[in-house]
Amino acid sequence: MKHLFKRLHTFVDQRNGFFILLVVLFWLKTMFAYYVDFSLGVSGIFQHFILWLNPLATTLLVLGLALYIQQPKLRYFGMMILSAANTALLYFNVIYYRQFTDFMTINTILGYSKVSEGLSGSSLALARPYDVLYWLDLIILVILLLAHLIKIDQRPIQRHLPFAITSVAVLLFSVNLTLGESNRPQLLTRTFDRNYIVKYLGLDAYTVYDAVKTAQNNQTRASANGSDLTNVLAFINQHYAAPDSKMYGIAKGRNVIIIHLESFQQFLIDYKVDGREVTPFLNSLYHSDQTYAFSNFFHQVGQGKTSDAENMLETSVYGLPQGSVFTALGSDNTFQAAPAILAQKAGYSSAVFHGNVGSFWNRDNVYKNMGYQNFFDASYFDTTGDRSEQYGLKDKLLFHDSVKYLEQLQQPFYAKFITVTNHFPFPLDSEDTDFPLPTTDDKAVNNYFATAHYLDQALQEFFTYLKSSGLYDNSMIVLYGDHYGLSNSDNLSLAELLGKSSDTWNDYDNAQLQRVPLMIHIPGQHSGGIQKQYGGEIDVLPTIEHLLGIDNKGYVQFGTDLFSPDHDQVVAFRNTNFVTPTHTVLDGTIYNKNGEEITHPSTALQATVKRQQAKVQNELQLSDTVNNKNLLRFYTPAGFTPVDPENYDYKNDFAKLKLAREKLGNLSTSLYSKNDDQTTSTHYKTDAPELSDSDSSDNSSDNSNDSEANSSQASSQSNQVSTDSTSK
Repeated sequence: MKHLFKRLHTFVDQRNGFFILLVVLFWLKTMFAYYVDFSLGVSGIFQHFILWLNPLATTLLVLGLALYIQQPKLRYFGMMILSAANTALLYFNVIYYRQFTDFMTINTILGYSKVSEGLSGSSLALARPYDVLYWLDLIILVILLLAHLIKIDQRPIQRHLPFAITSVAVLLFSVNLTLGESNRPQLLTRTFDRNYIVKYLGLDAYTVYDAVKTAQNNQTRASANGSDLTNVLAFINQHYAAPDSKMYGIAKGRNVIIIHLESFQQFLIDYKVDGREVTPFLNSLYHSDQTYAFSNFFHQVGQGKTSDAENMLETSVYGLPQGSVFTALGSDNTFQAAPAILAQKAGYSSAVFHGNVGSFWNRDNVYKNMGYQNFFDASYFDTTGDRSEQYGLKDKLLFHDSVKYLEQLQQPFYAKFITVTNHFPFPLDSEDTDFPLPTTDDKAVNNYFATAHYLDQALQEFFTYLKSSGLYDNSMIVLYGDHYGLSNSDNLSLAELLGKSSDTWNDYDNAQLQRVPLMIHIPGQHSGGIQKQYGGEIDVLPTIEHLLGIDNKGYVQFGTDLFSPDHDQVVAFRNTNFVTPTHTVLDGTIYNKNGEEITHPSTALQATVKRQQAKVQNELQLSDTVNNKNLLRFYTPAGFTPVDPENYDYKNDFAKLKLAREKLGNLSTSLYSKNDDQTTSTHYKTDAPELSDSDSSDNSSDNSNDSEANSSQASSQSNQVSTDSTSK
């Protein structure tokens, strides 16, 4: 042992040995943070291997910079400073993560108010006794150096060594990036969760990546000014569609409940497998005379998928051609979004219910900029064990467990439920469904029908609750599919189920499968029915506003009211293709409404397509300009106050809602208050096997334990549900 210690001491006394020691110590600290303080959703040996690899490249690169210093003492000093700086970055992120379950962005670091909130006043409370392990190595090394127990190697450094270290670091990072991309395609282009960048590339790489993206965004925005809005406002004013007088205000004053149907495509409506309806409840809703159901409604998402759909629904502004508005720009963009518009125009409260972590798609920041008053993410729910699938709490449990929060909202409210169970690869426990599966050669296609059936059952249970609790009659319920569930490659296996041949399947068929449901259900209004007009997700907000009696004129919204006589039926796809009631244009090829290619279009049709194509490209370009240059900061519609995100904080939302209700007393309009200060959760009936009693009493008392009281533990558990899938 004495001999081993002597050899180790001799090794550390050498410059290369000291350098390697610093690298190893920082690697160990990073691993400790990964597994103890961060919840990165790592699964499988391959992901663990990438996690172990990712700190090495950047640590070698950063500490290797000191080797370029020729003077020995300064070289050692440089290594210690760089190691301390890297440790500080790691530890500050640990502290920040404990409070916000997220990693620090460059804007957070540079923004004094956010840094002070995250790292000063609460730092002591967030510190743990074992935090000394992050700093102990540096303290010991400083003492040993000052006491000359570790000697500074005075030998001149080989000229090739610093460059060799840098080259090895770059090579390692290239391998790391390749492995990450193989497991998480489009890792850097889509960037829908900062957790993913840290998990695959490490904290240093994430920080540099965020700095580059921030600099690019800031440069673009710095060059922007109010005059850039001229063309945008000209288009918006010319494109405005006045409401239909018969439909305007028919839902005025009602609660608005948005139900986000994950990966749900239109062909599922009325479809049967072995004689059984896949979605019997949604079918009944679709054909109800109290529902305005759109049979030619298309998703318009790009790489941002779910976040693109949300962005269009909330703002009537398109997503980006690459990446996601939510993750790339959403932390500091100015929005004119539904929750803020409804709050200011008609006194609506607002909330989102989602059983995944708040950082996923950067929702915890974007929702604040949109003006959402409450966000109930996974930290408010029990997501342990088989209660969750890959993307969060199962749908039946999400609706069931959200009731105790929903009933506290002041009415009228604008509430959005984001379902997740019907998501690729469509896993579902056998205890959750007995629905028969098709027998194609594609497992994802087969399972898709079972998870859709489960979602349908969850919706039926929720509607039953709405009726029994008294919310139903005073609400407008909007259900929409966010994007495709089955990809173009899956469509070849799906073709036979749709009565088509995979041999003749083409781009037109893929485009038609961009149809997703849109159902606007207004109890008591019996003038509904299946609507044939063409539209897309960009049109939902103007439609909702007009149904509520709120004119959208003056807002920067690219969609038009679906009920308006002037509604624009040219539906733009994010890749600049488009579809209309008479023809579809895909990469310059024109198809008629029967899917037949028009090889010799008439002069009139060519002129029409040219005009429509120009309009689509102009519209998408203007939308991109609004997003990338954050132009809405220069424009405030009459009667609208820009949202200040500092006014919103999603910690302890349940307690805050109850306190607000208690302060209002007899003036409270919450469902809880209207029910004589008694919970309505006992009205909820579910057959979810995870609940031992469908009338589970854990939600039935106003004095029940607030889930946020254990939010630290719940947040840690809930981060495990944010795992990978290339489909999202």
